[in-house]
Amino acid sequence: MLDVRRIRQDFPILRQQVNGRPLVYLDNAATTQKPRQVIEALVRYYETSNANIHRGIHTLATRATEQYEDARRKVARFIGARGPEEVVFTRNATEAINLVARAWGDEHIGEGDEIVLTLMEHHSNIVPWQLLARRKGATLRYAGITDDGKLDLDELRRLIGPQTKLVAVTHMSNVLGTINPVADIAEMAHRAGALLLVDGAQSVPHLPVDVQALGADFLAFSAHKMLGPTGVGVLWARAELLEAMPPFLGGGDMIAVVRPESSTWAELPHKFEAGTPNIADVIAFGAAVDYLEGIGMANARRHEEELTEFALERLRRVAGVRIFGPSSASERGGVVSFAMEAAHPHDVATIADGYGVAIRAGHHCAQLLMRALGVPATSRASFSIYNDVDDIEALVEALEGVNRVFGEGRERTAVR
Repeated sequence: MLDVRRIRQDFPILRQQVNGRPLVYLDNAATTQKPRQVIEALVRYYETSNANIHRGIHTLATRATEQYEDARRKVARFIGARGPEEVVFTRNATEAINLVARAWGDEHIGEGDEIVLTLMEHHSNIVPWQLLARRKGATLRYAGITDDGKLDLDELRRLIGPQTKLVAVTHMSNVLGTINPVADIAEMAHRAGALLLVDGAQSVPHLPVDVQALGADFLAFSAHKMLGPTGVGVLWARAELLEAMPPFLGGGDMIAVVRPESSTWAELPHKFEAGTPNIADVIAFGAAVDYLEGIGMANARRHEEELTEFALERLRRVAGVRIFGPSSASERGGVVSFAMEAAHPHDVATIADGYGVAIRAGHHCAQLLMRALGVPATSRASFSIYNDVDDIEALVEALEGVNRVFGEGRERTAVR
């Protein structure tokens, strides 16, 4: 069991009050808060090591390069990569997926080819493939969801065929919390001769993730959703795939030799990191990885599963609440989206904020899923290692406040 009280002491932002009440932060699927170890790593870099990396030979440049590449080694170890050369730093998961769509997709997708997606994808794992399909004359296929919010694996299996060149799927839905069986999906894709890209933006921060066990070919995720700074993302791919892909962007630091008419590329992973990268935030991301490893990802998963089970049980008892996604916490991560009979999700989030409770409302960059669910938007509570049952109770108190404001004089029953 995690010592949440002690963990919370590492997060200075959680000590404040919002609207006269202690802050209850339940918007972790959007971005997590940062422990002082990450903040101190960022400040320490600028106070002691600030210099551009890779090309300088003076002491500061060497020190900054060592710290930057040490963060890459930490990330590689964290996800079970075969080596740091398989880890490419980007701005975010979105850019990582766009990198694959451009560098791999433009080379390997052609007219008549098919890319198989799911309706539970974040826009970041839809729009890059729409753009690629438009450029190359390819077709997109979408697997739907079941009534209980799981991926329809039978439909996915039917969609993957001889024309399929890529399957792109989220590991964990940012709306439903559904955890998809990526290893099984990888087997489906590979049997058809297709590659598998996994959007790990919601899973890598909350579950033990080993890319070898997943069997995926590409994995994308963001630092800011796993206690790290904004502005840093990761693309992991098997080295042989990265070796065969052309660069995404051209410029400094990604070349070996430049001639008037052509250039050759730097070794992995540098050929995909043109220009001066986000050095300070990558180094601070390394501190976030250290922090999560200190917690233990199996411990983090166990804590958030228990918290999700408690949240599902408590929210089911609030009148007029409809919960989306699998009914069992064992099949979902710490994300609970819901609708209230009494009020629009934006009104729910506004009233919750008055209680000091930060939740998200909207389509969560998943408009295809919203249509499949038959709603324009949902409210969403999402958890991290610093949340506990008291936070859930504060959310329930806020939702009961919503019912008092919008449901006065009306009889309501809980939606199971």
